[in-house]
Amino acid sequence: MPETVDTETTETADSAETSAARDTIARLAERGQQTVARLAELPGGTRALGAFNDLRNRVDELSKKVRGIDALEQRVAALEDEVAALKSKK
Repeated sequence: MPETVDTETTETADSAETSAARDTIARLAERGQQTVARLAELPGGTRALGAFNDLRNRVDELSKKVRGIDALEQRVAALEDEVAALKSKK
């Protein structure tokens, strides 16, 4: 016997899960902002936050460069295939 699914109940449950996830993310964001504010108040905290921001920026730059490596590897592989084809013709 096929089971029937109450779509209204399913949609309500999905909505509740989404709402709970948003609430959790909002609370974490608020806590993060409070923590950053407290760190800035500590002696040397501003310098530490600056170092963290610099690190974040450098990691972002590095990740962009690493993503570019895949395209370069594909181009090198294609060029190797072309060279091999030219060598086999001789």
